[in-house]
Amino acid sequence: MYLLRVLWLLIVVSVAAVTVWAQATPNGPVEAPKKANVRAAEPPTPAAEPFDDAPIEKMIGQCVTLETELGSIEIAMMPEVAPESVRNFLNLSATGALDTTTFSRTVKDFVIQGGNLSTSEKWNAELARRMARKIPDEPGIIKHVRGIVSMARTDEPNSATTHFFILVGNGSHLDGKFSAFGTVTKGIEVADQINQAPADGEKPQKPVRINRAVVAPCKK
Repeated sequence: MYLLRVLWLLIVVSVAAVTVWAQATPNGPVEAPKKANVRAAEPPTPAAEPFDDAPIEKMIGQCVTLETELGSIEIAMMPEVAPESVRNFLNLSATGALDTTTFSRTVKDFVIQGGNLSTSEKWNAELARRMARKIPDEPGIIKHVRGIVSMARTDEPNSATTHFFILVGNGSHLDGKFSAFGTVTKGIEVADQINQAPADGEKPQKPVRINRAVVAPCKK
């Protein structure tokens, strides 16, 4: 009889303990507290590009040909005056980032502007990240005259990314402010055609596409 009473008492105490635990944790078992010093996941490192860290000597004599819907525009690089801008443009061309993008801005008798990666038929998160990468300003002694290729940017310093422009007219007011990095050696008449196409203000009605950008040594 004594053993039965002890057993009954143990059962009552156990039921009471379970009831108290259930009331204290209405949503189930309490998870162990997370460590406060756990590192957050770091963003992925951008993939290396062909001309990353390329010396000036490797970039001298390189040309980029923009094969557009209206014909080709050949641009000779000038790394000795704007190495970061040249490196950026060579990488954009060599990796195919400029392929299927358009000249999305024109100012009559002044410039055509390309390099807006969001106009690409291959637009994706990778191109969005590439378009956000900024490069330093490199204003030099090169005059902004017809045929010069230069980096576009906002009013903020060091805000150039992937946008570039080709001058079809004079741009002396840009001298010493924008990074001129190349010069058109062939196909300036193609740039003229793009510049003179119908537009609503500075927005072309039918933007001309760059089918492909090709990097190769300049022809003698």
